[in-house]
Amino acid sequence: MITKLLIANRGEIACRVIKTARRMGIATVAVHSDADTAALHVEMADEAVRIGPAPAADSYLNMDAILEAAKTTGADAVHPGYGFLSENPACVEAVEKAGLVFVGPTADAIRAMGLKDAAKALMEKAGVPVVPGYHGDNQNADFLAGEADQIGYPVLIKARAGGGGKGMRKVERAGDFHAALESCRREAQNAFGDDAVLIEKYVTAPRHIEVQVFGDAYGDVVHLYERDCSLQRRHQKVIEEAPAPGMTGEVRAAMTGAAVRAAKTIGYQGAGTVEFIVDGSGPLRPDGFWFMEMNTRLQVEHPVTEAVTGVDLVEWQLRVAAGEPLPKNQDEIALCGHAFEARLYAEDPSHNFLPQTGQLAHLGFGDARVDTGVRSGDAITPYYDPMIAKLIAHGETRDEALGRLRAALAGTHVAGTVTNRAFLLALAGHDGFAAGHVDTGLIDRDLDTLTAVPEPPDLAVALAAIAALNLDPADPRLGWRLWGEASHQVRLMHGDTPIERRLTLNGPGNVTLDGEPPLRLDGLKRDVTTVGGSSGSPSFNAGLVRYRAAGTPHVSVLLDGASHDFAIPDPLAGDGDAGASGDAVTAPMTGIIRLIDVEAGQAVSAGDRLAVVEAMKMEHPLTAPRDGVVAAIHGAPGSAVEGGAVLIAFEPDDP
Repeated sequence: MITKLLIANRGEIACRVIKTARRMGIATVAVHSDADTAALHVEMADEAVRIGPAPAADSYLNMDAILEAAKTTGADAVHPGYGFLSENPACVEAVEKAGLVFVGPTADAIRAMGLKDAAKALMEKAGVPVVPGYHGDNQNADFLAGEADQIGYPVLIKARAGGGGKGMRKVERAGDFHAALESCRREAQNAFGDDAVLIEKYVTAPRHIEVQVFGDAYGDVVHLYERDCSLQRRHQKVIEEAPAPGMTGEVRAAMTGAAVRAAKTIGYQGAGTVEFIVDGSGPLRPDGFWFMEMNTRLQVEHPVTEAVTGVDLVEWQLRVAAGEPLPKNQDEIALCGHAFEARLYAEDPSHNFLPQTGQLAHLGFGDARVDTGVRSGDAITPYYDPMIAKLIAHGETRDEALGRLRAALAGTHVAGTVTNRAFLLALAGHDGFAAGHVDTGLIDRDLDTLTAVPEPPDLAVALAAIAALNLDPADPRLGWRLWGEASHQVRLMHGDTPIERRLTLNGPGNVTLDGEPPLRLDGLKRDVTTVGGSSGSPSFNAGLVRYRAAGTPHVSVLLDGASHDFAIPDPLAGDGDAGASGDAVTAPMTGIIRLIDVEAGQAVSAGDRLAVVEAMKMEHPLTAPRDGVVAAIHGAPGSAVEGGAVLIAFEPDDP
């Protein structure tokens, strides 16, 4: 058995692995960058070693530093988690050459499935159905455009290396192909060091269903049923569930059989996932699914499989890596109930899911299994994926599990950064999703409704006003006065909307806004008052958190399952209007300039793409805010840029 395990990763997955290792009596070693010196996974591990500066390329992707950390601490095994080096065959070979155990598949198995074009060819030979498309070596842009014409639009351009939704573009018409190809190649090169692509037919009403497989060193392979991961945006999963809605015994047998056959074909060992694209235009059928790719690692969504099978997949990984046979045979793996996982991210759904940074002034979760790598007071930095946590809910039926997921999301409160919590809650309450009618286009079809920011109710505004005045909501007081009302004019910002209301205190637990009917505050209280302070998860229906972001006081109100965030403008700082002017285009966040499309003196139209910035592992196109002429460009491709910095300046509009 493994005695000391180094986790070559960070955040949520590092914490997840540490928990199982600790239960099994295995000592753990965390590695960390300078940005993660005080991170939760560092605190949880028995030992921790610094491996480099904040950028992942200089730390979590630095194999030499990781191996040196293993040698220094006497670790006898390395768990790669997911992402970073988890699907790098050179990493496997380096770990084994150093005399350590790699907790994962062999280098040969990773290579066999690492390039999507070669993997599809291999699967075809094994009798596994594959999506029609071009998977060859010719990467000439005009040739690929011709192949797309023959396949028929819409098509999907996919990087042959990597995964996670990166290096993937849906193209609806021939005129958009070349621009999409260039963007896909850039993102693939930056993420995987390989810009080669393949072209596939885009399946109408597609569903994404994957099968969890597990193999050992003795040639045995089992499946642990399927997961449906069809709820996606930007080709990245948002909510996953197990089992797949609408699954029949006949289709399950065909799909899991193909997955096990795929794993056996490459002599797979450890945890892996075989992903299928499925025709969702009608009922599932045995001839309506096609192989997409195999992820040769533990998946982010593995907890839903654990919930419905009772299996600890990380424990299985550690046991198989230590040379043990599979703990159970196929007949012993039962499917029990239904489970959902929702990915809580620091991102702004109302602004195209733009990743966000910030310090978590407060972090409280509803009643569910929570896998996280952060806590109150931690920072979401621009260096890594902005995931905050995964909420996993299980029930005897799909309806019961979905109800528990909604309740868990309603009881979750994050202050200090913008999150997708409200979006997840809206998605969990979507009628089509609740009925099991899912496909990868569901979010895009109803995006405006799912990302709408509702106007805050008066009670939320009153609580925010009390926070702006730094009062106790249980007994707000504005000081002694001889006569007149105890009232104050309060100004707040809700997003880009200014709010001005007069708050009047009528007595303990009773306030009025602008002379309207009184609002009762009985039983409400302020939960956290300073960054880093916390009273744990809120056990009440309303909470109030005051914090600072970018030097400006903010308040976050949790009220009946909805969060409302307000900025408190400085009354001496002018009108507090936010947003970039029409004369400048700014970087949405700290990142790297990947492309500049224009030059000084060039005339552009509103909506034209001007530049591309990469941040948090995704490309973000910047477009012209109006018709005009470019006056100056600040920065060049490959250079770093701070969030909010002006990249492109426009000549002023004529008066």
